[in-house]
Amino acid sequence: MVAPLDVPRLVAGDSFVLRSWELGDLPLVREASSDDYIPLITTVPSAYSQVAGEAFVRRQWERASTGSGYPFVIVRVEDGRPVGTVGLWLRDLNEGRASLGYWVVGSARGQGVAAEALRAVAAWALGDLQIPRLQLYVEPWNAASQRTAERVGFQREGLLRSWQEVGEERRDMIMYSMLGVDLSSPAAG
Repeated sequence: MVAPLDVPRLVAGDSFVLRSWELGDLPLVREASSDDYIPLITTVPSAYSQVAGEAFVRRQWERASTGSGYPFVIVRVEDGRPVGTVGLWLRDLNEGRASLGYWVVGSARGQGVAAEALRAVAAWALGDLQIPRLQLYVEPWNAASQRTAERVGFQREGLLRSWQEVGEERRDMIMYSMLGVDLSSPAAG
């Protein structure tokens, strides 16, 4: 049996902190539920209700308690408002790699939120956890997410055709990776 994970509190730049999910984060889940894309690629409910929102938060707790990954909420320091999430998923850890995923609600996009959070988790995963390889997947049309990954120092590796089911169709994904040596690259600073 895999040991439960303790989701740490991480600082993400000067403006954000990352912490574990709380039931008080339901307004974030509600806003994400109304997004056209987030519910298609995550377990965020497409139709929000109190019960569905609480079930989503409990799934995040379960991911940590079963050792499958570290789900973080991105919280803006200025006002304490949760604005998104970043997760470090450990399904392939025995192969020396982990994957990351992230989303930010529409009202907080374009403010560098995802980049700061991704940079903090990547540095922690590669440094403190000593994971040899991190990877993430972005749809080819999602230029903003590609810029985020590249700004943090992830390297574009190639197109994975029909890689993932999104909604009810198979979609291509661009694979990005980061190794410990990439942390010191100019793009990662």
